[in-house]
Order: sequence, then C-alpha cells, then structure tokens
Amino acid sequence: MTLTLESMPGSSGYLDMYPERKISYFKNPYVLGLTFVAGIGGLLFGYDTGVISGALLYIKDDFEVVRESYFLQETIVSMALVGAIIGATTGGWLNDSYGRKKATLISDIIFAVGAVVMAAAPDPYVLILGRLLVGLGVGVASVTAPVYIAEASPSEIRGGLVSTNVLMITGGQFISYLVNLAFTEVPGTWRWMLGASGVPAIIQFILMIFLPESPRWLFMKNDKSKAISVLSKIYDFARLEDEIDYLTAQVEEERQKRANVRYLDVFRIKEIRLAFVVGAGLQAFQQFTGINTVMYYSPTIVQMAGFENNQLALLLSLIVAAMNAAGTILGIYLIDHFGRRKLALSSLAGVFVSLVILSVSFFFESSSSSGIYGWLAILGLALYIAFFSPGMGPVPWTVNSEIYPESYRGICGGMSATVNWISNLIVAQSFLSVVDAVGTGPTFLILAVVAVVAFVFVIVLLPETQGLTFEEVENIWKERARGREQGTQSLLEEGDES
Repeated sequence: MTLTLESMPGSSGYLDMYPERKISYFKNPYVLGLTFVAGIGGLLFGYDTGVISGALLYIKDDFEVVRESYFLQETIVSMALVGAIIGATTGGWLNDSYGRKKATLISDIIFAVGAVVMAAAPDPYVLILGRLLVGLGVGVASVTAPVYIAEASPSEIRGGLVSTNVLMITGGQFISYLVNLAFTEVPGTWRWMLGASGVPAIIQFILMIFLPESPRWLFMKNDKSKAISVLSKIYDFARLEDEIDYLTAQVEEERQKRANVRYLDVFRIKEIRLAFVVGAGLQAFQQFTGINTVMYYSPTIVQMAGFENNQLALLLSLIVAAMNAAGTILGIYLIDHFGRRKLALSSLAGVFVSLVILSVSFFFESSSSSGIYGWLAILGLALYIAFFSPGMGPVPWTVNSEIYPESYRGICGGMSATVNWISNLIVAQSFLSVVDAVGTGPTFLILAVVAVVAFVFVIVLLPETQGLTFEEVENIWKERARGREQGTQSLLEEGDES
C-alpha cells in the first residue's frame, strides 16, 4: 500500500476507505487506562490549583505576617508557578531525552517531596519552598501528560483523550475543595489540605511503573519491538500493519530532523514559528482571560462579594469547581465533534459576557446593602466556568499536543507550557494587588477586554485540526508558510514592475 496524505492511517481519507477500523472513545479499555494514569498528572495540577485557594484562608489565621501582607499571600500561591515554569522548561528536554514515562516518574517524586515539606512547614518561608517543589513536579507533568496521551491515541479520538487530561485537572480542583471542606474543623487544617496532595503522586508513580513508553518515542529510539507491542494493544491487526508501515516510513526522516533540532529553530523555521505562535498564544490567553484567578482566589472572591464565612465561601467555591468538572466532560465530547476552533470561539464569547457580569456586580456591590449584587457575582462566576471549561479549558492543551512535528513536539510543548505558567504566575501574583489598586470591578473588566483580543486571535490564526493526523496538521503550517513567502514574493515583483 502506497501511503499518500489521504491514505495515512488515522487520516480522514483512510477512515473513509476503512470505516470498520475507526476506534470510538470507549472501544479500547487499554487506551483509556493509559489516558487515565497519565492524566493523574493533570489531577496533581488541578488539586494544587484548588487546594491553595482554601488553605490560604487558614494559613492567614495561623501566620499573622501572611494575614497582613498581600504580597506574601500572592507569593505562597504563585511560588508553585515559579516551580512550574522551571519544570515545564526542563520538561521538554526530559521528555525527548529520557522518554515520557521516566519524565512522569521524576515529576511524581518531586511532587511527593514537596507535599511533605508543605505539610510540615514551621513558617511561611518553608511553606514557600514546598510550593516551589510541588510546582516543579506539576510543570514537568503539564508537558508530559498531553504528549504521552496524544502519541498513544488514535487520531479520530485524540482530542477527546487529551481533553481527559483537562478533565483530570478540573476533577483535581473539585477534589481539593472537598478535601478543604473535610478538614475545616480538624486541627492543622491547611497542613492536611496541602499534605494530602502527595497521595495521587504516589499512586501515579506505582501505576506508571507498569505502563509502557509512548510508541512514537520508542520508534524514535529504534526500539521497534516494544513499540509494536504497545501498538498491538491499541489497534486491530488490519490497521496495526498500516500504522507500523507508516511509522517506519516516518521514523528515519524524523530522526534526521531531530539530530539538527535547536531551540532557535522554533523561531527560525517559518512553519514551526507559525505553529508555536498559535500554541503559545492559546496558552497565554487561557490564563489572561482569568481562569486561575477564579480557581486560586474563588473563596476570596466570594468573600469580596459579601459572604464572609470561611466555610460558606468554600462551599460556594465547591459548586464552582463542580461546574468546572462537568463543563470539561462536555468539552471532551464537543472537541472531536464540534471542532477546536468553533469551541474556542463560543467559549470566549461566553467568557466575555460572564466577566462583564462580574465587573458590573462588583461595581455596584459596594453601594448596595441588599446583597443582590453579591449573588450576581456568584452567578457571574458560575457562568464564567460554564463557558470556559468546555472550550478554553481543553482547547489550548489539545491543540499544543498535535500541532508540532514529532522532532519539535517536546521542545515546543515545553516552551508553550512555560508560556502558560509564566502567564499564570503574572495573573496569580498580581490579582489581589490590582484589585487593591483599581478595585474588583475594573479588574474583571480588564480580563473581559483580554477575552475580546483572544477571540480575534483565534479567528485570525487558529486552523481547525479536528480529526487530522499529525502530518496533515504539519502540512497546514507548511502551506501557510509557503503562502506568505509567495505573497511576499508577488509584492516584491509588483514593486519591481512599477
């Protein structure tokens, strides 16, 4: 069988020719098992995001110096993000050099050590060190999990499976709020909340020992027999032969490319640069539209809206987290049926409306004694999550797992995840200070303006990658790069003629 773009295994043309070889989301328990275990890395990410929002309320009660300093509060939250930036930066190199499996095991060890340090912290500064270690683990996991899942996934369900990692993130946030509520009356409240985060890291470490390496990475490392063993558990025999032939044909070309891969090539080679701008841009806009402001500070925001009781603030935040998880489940279905681009656009439109509602509610809340604007703020939070979670939650991670060539997937994935964490750090470190300086209403209005910019960005730059193979996606960037070069050449020729 001669492999053309249309006959590549997993391509839309191939599946039209052989519809019986198409794999549905729940058809293969083995793929779901790989996805679930790798996705525990997402759960660590989500748990850490959510747990600090509730723990911070009680850390302030234990340490007066924290209670009196917005800067220390922001540093306790955002030091994990500093660690995540370092982890994501090195995570791409770890993935490419040692494989997705070893990178996951390393991240679990670092995270578990960080959880112990946080739980035992005698003062805010040791707690900040623990937050840094936890962040390192989360950063490596944030690069590794989406790539591992994408490389083990049939292309027709890749979006849904990678989005399962995002479901684990939102599920981790929901679990963290349950844990927060469970420990509100227990001595050492926040220590139990933060220390419990080591449990899923230990579980993933144990399970990951028994799972294989990514088949694509094994092919790149000339371990063909192990790669075929993994692929045989994913595809039936007829499609397996085509997948092996295809990967064999691709591996030598990719190996030659990989031998010459440099970080600067991401900006020097036009098609890689175009892909990275889109991937990194989506990651930045995911954060600058305010999602982790909502998740880190939702109990604080609820208190700002007039609900002063700690437990009530946590309970209302738990409802927000539950909506986040439910919305992500919807996103898993929509991303492979509705498409990445349409999902991002509809999500951003709803996010804009929700942020305007939040802004208005805080503008009028201070001058009203009825409490109606406090409830309007809660409605705005709920609507924000309802629109964000199915779209801008999974889309950036899914797109970044599939838009880069194999030889650049680790590097670009790590760099774009680093952009996400840097953006996350900027938002987390500045939110309370900006609120203090300009007010809560204007702060949410700024986020609404960013949502409009993000909407334009998606319309102009994001192609639809639903159902495409990695190579079909790569061809989109090559065509765009050639098109721009040809357009520039035409303009130069017209200038010469005139």
